[in-house]
Amino acid sequence: MIDIDILAALGAMIAWGFGDFIIQKATRVIGDMEALAWIGVVGTIGMLPFVWHDFALVATRSNFLVLLLLGVINFAVGIVNFEALKRGKISVIEVIIVAELPVAVLLGIFFLGESLSFFQALLVALVFLGIILIAAEPGAIKKRHFIEKGAILALIAAAGYGLIDFLTAVGAKTVSPLLTIWFAWATFTVICLVYMAWSGGLRRFFKNAGRHAPLIIGMGLIDTFAWVLFAFAVRSNELAITVAITESYPAIGLILGVAVNREKVVAHQYLGAAIAVIASFAMGIYIH
Repeated sequence: MIDIDILAALGAMIAWGFGDFIIQKATRVIGDMEALAWIGVVGTIGMLPFVWHDFALVATRSNFLVLLLLGVINFAVGIVNFEALKRGKISVIEVIIVAELPVAVLLGIFFLGESLSFFQALLVALVFLGIILIAAEPGAIKKRHFIEKGAILALIAAAGYGLIDFLTAVGAKTVSPLLTIWFAWATFTVICLVYMAWSGGLRRFFKNAGRHAPLIIGMGLIDTFAWVLFAFAVRSNELAITVAITESYPAIGLILGVAVNREKVVAHQYLGAAIAVIASFAMGIYIH
């Protein structure tokens, strides 16, 4: 029987797939900074009734520093990732960003004392392979080099996302899953709002709330829900396994892209989706 935490990881995978699909639409309408800020606003307000009674846990210096660092890194990595996508080709950048998986796995092994069996390591490798196949556009695999515009920024973002996964795991295990996500959300929301106030973008920010309320609320709820599920999943399971399960969410985006946006997908992308999803579910079943 599949553990409830593994079901949470599978749920996070599905939620991230739908969440990224909605975020893509939102960023094209209201912009990157506003989208990030509204995710934070919706998540911070929505989770507040469930975490306020745990605020005393943040009084511990070590807990406060971990959660503050997580929030700051969430903001910084998001901006770096957006800039990489702005400068480079999506087919190249997305392949590089997938390096989040091995980064998180290595951090879990070295700092959380985790270990993987041979079969689990094989499944992690299969998930990684599947995501690369999904991200690679037709002909991309045949390219001899990937050092293009935005590639260095994408590498930094990939390392950052791996670190975010790691810090979320630490917070979920030592503080609480909900408070970890809430504090991180509150932190990067404040940073976004301060930046927009400084740059004169707050008026447009609130104006767009009225124009695109359903899109903004849906984006905020789904993305926050995905991260909450991830935090609960990683609370009592190994980071490497949890990340391997959740990292198949690009397959969900691929399906939505074909079904809703009528995007063209080639054979190796379908193959990658199948490999990633099957390996993720196998990881969820085979956790010992």
